[in-house]
Amino acid sequence: MSEEELTHIFGDLDSYIPLHEDLLASLGEATKPDGTVEQIGPILVKWLPRLHAYKGYCSNQLAAKALLDQKKQDRRVQDFLQRCLESPFSRKLDLWSFLDIPRSRLVKYPLLLKEILRHTPKDHPDIQILEEAISIIQGVLSDINLKKGESECQYYIDKLEYLDEKQKDPRIEGSKALLCHGELKNKNGHKLYVFLFQDILVLTRPVTRNERQSYQVYRQPIPVQELLLEDLQDGDVKMGGSFRGAFGNSDKAKNIFRVRFQDPSPGQSHTLQANDIFHKQQWVNCIRTAIAPFQRTAAAAELKELPELSEESEENNPSVPNVRAQRRQSAMSGITEMELDESTAECSSILDSEEAKGTKTHRTLSGHRKTREKQLSSKRKETLV
Repeated sequence: MSEEELTHIFGDLDSYIPLHEDLLASLGEATKPDGTVEQIGPILVKWLPRLHAYKGYCSNQLAAKALLDQKKQDRRVQDFLQRCLESPFSRKLDLWSFLDIPRSRLVKYPLLLKEILRHTPKDHPDIQILEEAISIIQGVLSDINLKKGESECQYYIDKLEYLDEKQKDPRIEGSKALLCHGELKNKNGHKLYVFLFQDILVLTRPVTRNERQSYQVYRQPIPVQELLLEDLQDGDVKMGGSFRGAFGNSDKAKNIFRVRFQDPSPGQSHTLQANDIFHKQQWVNCIRTAIAPFQRTAAAAELKELPELSEESEENNPSVPNVRAQRRQSAMSGITEMELDESTAECSSILDSEEAKGTKTHRTLSGHRKTREKQLSSKRKETLV
């Protein structure tokens, strides 16, 4: 390896040694002869902000690992690394495990400080200072993660290849965050590498030229505000073709979802398959998170199209038209009319039935009266005789 390549892989690790030596010296000065320390909080509050120095190292990790993996293709490098791995001093850890230790140690600081705080008496003067120290280290880690994310995002942007100038979008070059990325399959079973940047979704085909990995942009990138997500159920999916052709007649497509433009005019839609349900859910959740702000904005815009009236203005100004109220009133009116029509028909039927019953009853009573009158008339005649 050249000196430049070694620097790219190992970074400036030597520069961090004095940083930790200073902490060790401060703790040594604060330690009493019996091995106890009266207060550790002030030392940590002063020292922790210096961990911002790791921004550069952590931001370079993705590119460093890519270069190391590339160099492993050289048999001489691979042989040397294998002998190092088998030696006692390596503790059976490969080179990258050692290079990743600074990052893994950083994320343990909050846990360490919280444990110290948990074992500190409530009336100890370190209580508030330790809480401040925890806040400081969390802020440092947040800044490092942000910088690392920006570096990772730019790393992949630089590896994109465009087959058509129309595929280029300023939202890609302007991206500062990569929300999700990974390998998916399309409905034909072809492998795609998909990037969900903060403002745009980009589908690519991974290619390797001269040991250099790059990503050819596939079809047209979809801006997040124009992106529509469909969470599909496991089973056959037919869309100008079928998953059956890609996965065999006996296999049903699983862990699938679809992304497309909201406007169907571009005619672009992608049905994608993840390796398992876990990765599918990761993709679905990331995409939903990305499009959520634009969905809320669209919903708010639709509401703004209707005149807004407060309850007070409606009461004080009854003559002012309220479109929503009119629509509700109109709808209720239609329902009421329909219900009234049905009720009227029902009532008419009941009345007709009752009228018929009344007529029949009247006729029956008339017949009874006539029979009774005949009987009384016969009795009167018998009495007179």
